[in-house]
Amino acid sequence: MKNFKNYLYILAASVLFAACKPVITTPTATSGSANFTRYIAVGNSLTAGYADGGLYLAGQLNSYPSIIAQQMQIVGAGSFTQPLFSPSQASGTGYQKLTGFDASGNPQLTAVAATAVRGTITLPGLGTIPLFTKYTGALENYGVPGIKLNDIDNPAYGNGNPYYERLLPGNSPTNTTQYLDFITAQPFTFFTNWLGNNDALAYATSGGAGDVLTDVGTFSSKYTTLISRLTANGQKGACATIPDVTTIPYFNTVTYAAILAGVQKSIPSIQNIYILAADPIGTNYAYRPATASDLFVLTFPTSLIGSTTAGVGTYPYGLDPRNPIESKYVLDANEIALVRSHVASFNNTIKSVASSKGLAVFDAFTFLSNIKANGYLINGLSLNSNYISGGIFSLDGVHLTPRGYAIVANQFITAINNQYGSNIPLANVSAYNGVMFP
Repeated sequence: MKNFKNYLYILAASVLFAACKPVITTPTATSGSANFTRYIAVGNSLTAGYADGGLYLAGQLNSYPSIIAQQMQIVGAGSFTQPLFSPSQASGTGYQKLTGFDASGNPQLTAVAATAVRGTITLPGLGTIPLFTKYTGALENYGVPGIKLNDIDNPAYGNGNPYYERLLPGNSPTNTTQYLDFITAQPFTFFTNWLGNNDALAYATSGGAGDVLTDVGTFSSKYTTLISRLTANGQKGACATIPDVTTIPYFNTVTYAAILAGVQKSIPSIQNIYILAADPIGTNYAYRPATASDLFVLTFPTSLIGSTTAGVGTYPYGLDPRNPIESKYVLDANEIALVRSHVASFNNTIKSVASSKGLAVFDAFTFLSNIKANGYLINGLSLNSNYISGGIFSLDGVHLTPRGYAIVANQFITAINNQYGSNIPLANVSAYNGVMFP
């Protein structure tokens, strides 16, 4: 009898345990009110999968649109074709590879040669530019490195941008196809759009010396035109805002404090590093001592400091006000304010126009700013915006690693799911690598 009672107790406990066992329900994958039959991606280098200072096959395969498309196919989306370089030309336009670190811990990068150059052409005002192996065939990823929103209606743009020229049937300098017409030539049902970054980024990465910020009125007009064309037949889509370009590793790795400390190791008496800085409206430049509010570009060759042949020569470069560090190496405080003002206006336009069409919005500005401030923890991975070690940004300090692109893809997917009631599964960020170490 005692054994029988014990049996009853065990049975009761088993029933109680079974009753308390959690039930895991996997939501049914669905497209909601969106139609993903033919998804196209509109944008620039980020959309194309550019990484490590170049466009190459491995980067293309891990572009955020490719990752989004793979996840969309789970809910019945169609195929997604990219303008991939062939395996025999896998290094594409060439890129940078991490090959080690020097005794001071500085990364050593090696250039991987381009394999997809078919020739060059010299154009008035542009100089000599490369021509890449032509791509022919189906196309859903329309990412063009270097393109600005300001360029979408320029009929000659397909001659001076070799990434766009590669996609067109004609040869430079005979192309006359506007990007806006090119992306809408074939029917599509859904789109993502991340144009507009270069309208601020190109100015910023040139230190304000090699490009101009797109006029805010022009940006508003052209963005409205772009979205009107993309939604002309009732298509749905998702747009992304423009990040604060001053938060990327390109501007936060070679710092003023590090440069000054390096100089003072050799010359303790040095108190100032001199730069050529802009006035508040960015038109006139004069020398002044640098501060922590000025951002040096990742590519600044610090070995030039103190040289009497760099810059204007004669006087120690950067250490004498008569030979300040050139503007192309520094995004100074006034230039930063101009960039931020334009980006804020651009993002107001993006949100307003997208809202007027009922489109999803991925707020890349807020998302990437939060990563810069707080880091990002996902699947047990602790990531941040630091150069190389952060895991999100590639070796050029501007574009993303495969892991970074997977994170962006998931943010787009989340925005799409929230807007259209779809249930596209998120990509597994852990399955994508950060910077590849030797």
